[in-house]
Amino acid sequence: MIGVGHFLLGRFTACALWAVLVFWSGVGLAAEPATNGEGVLLARHSAIKAKLEKNQFGAPIYLESTESQGKVRVDMYGVFNYPFDMVRDALQSPANWCDIAPQHINIKACVYKRGGESSQLTLYSGRKHYQPPSDAYPLKLRFRVVSQQPRYLHLSLDADEGPLRTKDHRITLQAAPLDSQRTFLYFSYTYSHGPVARMAIKSYFSTLGRGKVGFSVVGGKGGKQYYIEGVRGAIERNTVRYYLALQTYMDALKYPESQRFEQRLSRWFDLTSKYQRQLKEMEMGDYLASKRLEHKNQLALQKTEGS
Repeated sequence: MIGVGHFLLGRFTACALWAVLVFWSGVGLAAEPATNGEGVLLARHSAIKAKLEKNQFGAPIYLESTESQGKVRVDMYGVFNYPFDMVRDALQSPANWCDIAPQHINIKACVYKRGGESSQLTLYSGRKHYQPPSDAYPLKLRFRVVSQQPRYLHLSLDADEGPLRTKDHRITLQAAPLDSQRTFLYFSYTYSHGPVARMAIKSYFSTLGRGKVGFSVVGGKGGKQYYIEGVRGAIERNTVRYYLALQTYMDALKYPESQRFEQRLSRWFDLTSKYQRQLKEMEMGDYLASKRLEHKNQLALQKTEGS
């Protein structure tokens, strides 16, 4: 029988493991907001307003996570200081998501294909340093605008199967205006994993992933509190990375289009650097160099595989 260590060292499996840990997540302790629109989402804002105003992020962000019976879930809420119309128009485009997602250190490329009722996004996930898309793991997600209303947006991205025999990847994003200049945003991610993924993930967190933490503070023996570790910690870290990528995309829209790519990269790195304990992975020069190369690869891939 092949040992777990050798199993994890294969290129496909290593990329697949990164893909499992990199894709999005959202709140385990709270129910997902219903899809009937603005009122339910804004009621959730009222319920967590105090937590948005005072939290470990030092920003209007609230995050919860859970792991139970082979399912992992993270829910995240935040306030964008942009009008709802601006946020809605930006986030409903699959092409824009291919500018958003690759800011993440582990996303090597993103390709979109437009369809009828749904489009397709393919995210190529790999290690933090430069990799061509051919060495990364592709996850194909159906991208749907579930509801687009004057004061409400609901997006869905999902895949029935994922890396390492994971399944039921479900991503949800909802948004509604708080006032004329602020938008309340919610997104969640959930997936299920079986024995193969469990074995790979367990091995990773006993070796390379040891000591890495998330943002939730939990209690241990003797009442001592510590940051969550393991799968929940990994999903929390990546949820925050994606949230900051969404924020950075909006921030960069004020610049001329020719400057936005570089502005997004610099801004994303600065924002993630505020959370050194959780998100520090590489130096800015290395990050910028990798992302510039990966961006060229993505543009070429979009021409050959996208639409």
